[in-house]
Amino acid sequence: QVYLVESGGGLVQAGGSLRLSCASSGLTFSRDAMGWFRQGPGKEREFVAAISWSAGSTYYADSVKGRFTISRDNAKNTVYLQMNSLKPEDTAVYYCAVQRGAWGQRTEESDYSYWGQGTQVIVSS
Repeated sequence: QVYLVESGGGLVQAGGSLRLSCASSGLTFSRDAMGWFRQGPGKEREFVAAISWSAGSTYYADSVKGRFTISRDNAKNTVYLQMNSLKPEDTAVYYCAVQRGAWGQRTEESDYSYWGQGTQVIVSS
């Protein structure tokens, strides 16, 4: 059975930083592309970032490009999201997910399977 567990969320002031982690089990993690999504209050879930299995390729939503960095440690079966220069509009529940099939710049929820439960990020102004 596949498990994804996000952690690292919390309350931070605007301009601050957080690093989210997503630990996985039950996957051949080193062969799976991974992604981060988020769902803000009253909003639909949206794509944030994705990373290929080798970490050789990454892709970001325009809204976070230059501020967020996705990375992974295949030895630890963990994917990370470093979030800098946080803004109040980054407030959301953040989810990690496994990309279906081969690596691609995929931003739709249907392109991903095996979702975690999410971790809350609140950015105060």
